[in-house]
Amino acid sequence: GYGGHAREILPRLQPGGRLLGLDADPIELPKTEARMRALGFGPEVFEAHRSNFAGLPQVLASVGMSGVDLILADLGVSSMQLDDPARGFSVKHTGPLDMRMNPRRGLPASAVLERTSVDDLARLLVDHADEPHAVSLAPLLAGRSFRTTTELAQAVRAGLPRLAEDVADLTVRRVFQALRIAVNDELSALDRFLCALPVCLKPGGRVAVLTFHSGEDRRVKKAFAAGRLDGLYAAISDEVIRPTPGEQSANPRSAPAKLRWARRAG
Repeated sequence: GYGGHAREILPRLQPGGRLLGLDADPIELPKTEARMRALGFGPEVFEAHRSNFAGLPQVLASVGMSGVDLILADLGVSSMQLDDPARGFSVKHTGPLDMRMNPRRGLPASAVLERTSVDDLARLLVDHADEPHAVSLAPLLAGRSFRTTTELAQAVRAGLPRLAEDVADLTVRRVFQALRIAVNDELSALDRFLCALPVCLKPGGRVAVLTFHSGEDRRVKKAFAAGRLDGLYAAISDEVIRPTPGEQSANPRSAPAKLRWARRAG
């Protein structure tokens, strides 16, 4: 993202601490690095690396680190991505139906939707967004060509004309979420990250993961529980941690966030 977590963590790591920031987005990463430099955090304490979560072991190896004391993974889409119409992430802005975290790799959402079968799209909508209207929507969207975010949103609403406006809005957001996850292969990257986590932490090291939908949270919960049974983690969070009402009021986009943590066996 734009380094919000980094800005809060870096002062707490001094003296002697070091933070590696990972982001797959080649557009936003340089902006974040420049922001951290402007705040006075030089390369000796902050390094930016273009990678998704699954690339963490390779990033650590590239800087000669065998393990770290703390890992924080924020799985949400950044506000800069959502608020840039050219990126095509948000239904609130008319833009190309793209949704790629890295616009230089893979297919845009428009092409993914055009190449996806009805059955596959129905499964995608359920698996990635728990969409209750997946079976009804899939035949209306699969294999069709939508150039813009607005065209897709209008097609979803037109396909479910009996829904109340607020319910239809939720469905549109879920469709966008499911497509974004598919376009960026987010759940596969998360699975690889969770598998690699224990070897990336030093003994006694801690990890905290912020998820934003049930598919992500289920994976994190299951991986932490399995790791505890296998003796990889000495402790895990018993309950999910949610934003307070005050946090949600100050930052409405935090409302669906869930945080889980684990501590590496020492």
